[in-house]
Amino acid sequence: MTVKNEYTPPAVWQWDQESGGEFANINRPVSGATHEAKLPVGEHPLQLYSLGTPNGIKVTILLEELLALGKNDAEYDAWLIDISEGDQFGSGFVEINPNSKIPALVDHSGDTPIRIFESGSIMLYLAELFEAFLPSELVARTECMSWLFWQMGSAPFLGGGFGHFYAYAPEKLEYPINRYAMEVKRQLDVLDKHLSKHRYLCGDEYTIADIANYSWYGALVLGRLYEAAEFLDVASYKHVLRWASEIDERPAVQRGRRVNRIWGDEDTQLRERHSKADLD
Repeated sequence: MTVKNEYTPPAVWQWDQESGGEFANINRPVSGATHEAKLPVGEHPLQLYSLGTPNGIKVTILLEELLALGKNDAEYDAWLIDISEGDQFGSGFVEINPNSKIPALVDHSGDTPIRIFESGSIMLYLAELFEAFLPSELVARTECMSWLFWQMGSAPFLGGGFGHFYAYAPEKLEYPINRYAMEVKRQLDVLDKHLSKHRYLCGDEYTIADIANYSWYGALVLGRLYEAAEFLDVASYKHVLRWASEIDERPAVQRGRRVNRIWGDEDTQLRERHSKADLD
């Protein structure tokens, strides 16, 4: 490996807004609202504010799976938060998620609205609320929680690490691409070896752990992330591919993947979702 330009960090780092690559206009080193923007509220108790990214579709897939089970109280409104336009820095959104990241959910079913942010926290809240897709027995539940938190801790290497330097950085740099490609392939190997012995991550039961991991690693091996399938040789992870393909065929998964999606083919997009009919 050759280093073209050696970088010497300054004594005190200063923000250079022009050096952030494709997402320079939405990244900044401070938190809080940049503008006043009240969030809309629909007719259902569950109000989701999101975008159809891997983190966003975790929640919409789960909600569609709950509805498919007949959990009618899981009906929801899904409002678009367009992060490329800075919607996540509006005052209303920051009020429900001070971290300004999608997704965020507000449950209006009780006397006092409950805000929930972080995708894993939202999934756990919904699974407990509706008593579905989360094992009740201690050992199985613990296994599910382990794989859910594994995804939450691992995916930043895939998204913010590999994805950024491979697909979005202003120039291709060998060292960070190699560093994060190695870690992503290690993670795929972890999944592949586990799934060689199990139908789903927690055995024979489909859970929120599968939904969370599918949204990132399933998308990766199915060729939907960063156009990196060939580069990462995802075809070699045959057990991950088998698992991802099976989940991909579920009707609720196909519905959930469309919600708050604003790119791709027109028939795969749904900017907002307010009833089942919106997806029909």
